[in-house]
Amino acid sequence: MTLPDTAANPAGADRTFQVDLRGLVDLLSHHLYSSPRVYLRELLQNAVDALTARHGLEPDAPTGAFGIRLYADGSAVRVEDDGVGLTEADVHTFLATIGRSSKRAERIAEQRGDFIGQFGIGLLSCFLVADEIHVLSRSARTPGAPAVEWRGRGDGSYTVRTLPASARPRPGTTVTLTPRADAGEWTRPAQVHALARHFGSLLRHPVTFDDGTGGPGTPVNPEPAPWARTYPTPGSRFRALAAYGEEVFGFTPLDTIELDLPAVGLKGIACVLPEAVPAGRRHGHRVHVKGMLLSEQAEEILPDWAFFVRCVVDAESLRPTASREALYEDDTLAAVREALAEKLRAWIARAAASDPDLLGRFLRTHHLAVKSLAVHDDEILRMLLPWLPFETTDGHTTLDEFARTHRTVLVTSSVEEFRQVAAIASAAGLGVVNGGYTYDRELVHRLPEIRPEVSVADLDPATLTAHLDPVDRETELAAAAYLARARDALAVFDCDVALRTFQPASAPALLIDSREARHERTRSQLAREQEGGLWGDILGALRQEAPRAQLILNQLNPLVRTAVTIDEPELARTSAEALYGQAALLSRRPLRPAESSLINRSFLDLLAHALRKDS
Repeated sequence: MTLPDTAANPAGADRTFQVDLRGLVDLLSHHLYSSPRVYLRELLQNAVDALTARHGLEPDAPTGAFGIRLYADGSAVRVEDDGVGLTEADVHTFLATIGRSSKRAERIAEQRGDFIGQFGIGLLSCFLVADEIHVLSRSARTPGAPAVEWRGRGDGSYTVRTLPASARPRPGTTVTLTPRADAGEWTRPAQVHALARHFGSLLRHPVTFDDGTGGPGTPVNPEPAPWARTYPTPGSRFRALAAYGEEVFGFTPLDTIELDLPAVGLKGIACVLPEAVPAGRRHGHRVHVKGMLLSEQAEEILPDWAFFVRCVVDAESLRPTASREALYEDDTLAAVREALAEKLRAWIARAAASDPDLLGRFLRTHHLAVKSLAVHDDEILRMLLPWLPFETTDGHTTLDEFARTHRTVLVTSSVEEFRQVAAIASAAGLGVVNGGYTYDRELVHRLPEIRPEVSVADLDPATLTAHLDPVDRETELAAAAYLARARDALAVFDCDVALRTFQPASAPALLIDSREARHERTRSQLAREQEGGLWGDILGALRQEAPRAQLILNQLNPLVRTAVTIDEPELARTSAEALYGQAALLSRRPLRPAESSLINRSFLDLLAHALRKDS
């Protein structure tokens, strides 16, 4: 709300904000700004906008004619600019009215896109570190305009005075803060310099810092952004951008991708991370708007799948939120996100076409990110699916190499199923891919789109058992009594027992049991337990013929050949339980409590039998 005009309030008289200023500052500190350090960013931002307006008034002024000077000596912080300045009327309109900004004034509304700030509350952030703000300004719009002094205090009062032009010989504005005792962390000279570098290193106007020791001012932004400089060769440009990425992010990039979107005035780089990151973990990106640092954690600038890069960009047309610490989600940001995603796709395509060594290093590190992209991007799928690494019965290899050996590719639905069958399938000459990892099964099933000569099918137990050789009739008859006892011992697990021969001979037994089969058996068990009730009727209606697990004993294994000759019933039962437990352990699936108990019991029983025999 605006206060009464100057006629009712003579010069020098105290005037009062018609808001609870302390409450407003508390709101800013706890709910809008992430840290008191933003006060310096807001002061720099106001100065930059004032310089932008000054250049609009004097477009022929030479580059660097107007600048910003910072001063901090421990007792005061001062920001001085050569910008457009304020008249006394401007001071009453914009400094004494909460929520209005000079950038909103009609005379420059059409130029709003040239300014950083658009919310008019930036000056209040200074109350986060100071109890008094002193503003001395002289307008460049009015020749011979007097200087105007404004003092705002944390108790909600302010004064305005008109001073002789000599009080500020040149147009522009000087803002001086008297820090509170508890704000030393943010207002010490070294900290002010560091904050100025942090927020303003890419500003397009010259900024200097003076710590009051009498030396010359130190440039805060001595060079333009690295992508705005001229380099003698493309190689030197690449090295300079990579070095900048390493300086900003603290790691040596696997590669550096230059970003340039002229439509929105965006330039910058994307640094490819040299190490893999967990799926879905999004890194924040460093985003500048018109040179001013907006955020170091702007996740929204790239799509979710692009977690293999970190970006630093400077944009002209992106809108900041009210806190100016994040980006406003609008159509422009959505378009920028998609355009940057296309830049990353193009980089992958170039690496695939012209730099196989780089592509290989990238895929070894970030194959999960590329798989997540390939699932939704047909172009990336066609380009990179043959080169992506998968876990197979031939080891970790690419689908392209795997398909040269196996025209029929079988894929498991889980990691545990793959581990159950890998050794036996490999010995049988079957080509099986572990489809249990994120995206893998879906991608392997799309291989025929790229390699039409290859067929892909899900692995089921019947396919594997068909490749296990039966034993001769005499051997099976001799083992019949043992197999019957083994089936009786394992009936509690809905497990059948069969005798076959397969490689490797070192494997005594193979447990074939899918997750779906276990779920179906659990449901059947619940139906039996709940028989007669409503829940039992529901489960019974869903019940199918419960599939059974299969423990396949390997006749080629010496231990099995000995076990099937056991005549003693209890020992035969215990040995079958031990073989089941060992096969369950080798499958690496989670054990049920009954299975853990069986493994312990069978081990102790066999140990006890061995001790009795020795004694």
